Amino acid sequence: MRKEDKSAIIETIATTIKEYDNFYLTDIATLNAAKTTNLRRECSKQDIKLLVVKNTLLQKALDTLEGDYSELAPALKGNTAIMFSNVANAPAKLIAKYVKEGVPSLKAAYVQESFYVGKENLKALENIKSKNELIGDVIAALQSPAKNVISALQSGGNTIHGVLETLSKR
Repeated sequence: MRKEDKSAIIETIATTIKEYDNFYLTDIATLNAAKTTNLRRECSKQDIKLLVVKNTLLQKALDTLEGDYSELAPALKGNTAIMFSNVANAPAKLIAKYVKEGVPSLKAAYVQESFYVGKENLKALENIKSKNELIGDVIAALQSPAKNVISALQSGGNTIHGVLETLSKR
């Protein structure tokens, strides 16, 4: 591969990393063609970009970015595919779905400005809530006390009305 081609690939990888908030490093080497095609379809449905890269080119792309990505260096061995997503836990859920077949295996992840190295972190990554899920939880928590007060006032009003009506009839 020519130096110009390598430079273009490094630039493409770096640009893609900047576009997405989260990325997962996986090993999909043992997938056959049919399973790889199915994985790519699943990724496409969930707005996950799958990119197979050479470790040296990925390392050079990470070196060009701001920030320290050195914690990912131990994971840059063997075959590497990157799953890019703006939803923090989407790739983890997809990997967990396929991991029963042995692949893809999680090598490392950069999620919400934190590093997760090793496949033992897959469960933790699956349970990370996305920004929209957290906003929904906050809204639900804020609505709950207001709903309780309104419900108490409405049921209390009916009770008082019922008592007054009963007393007036006597």
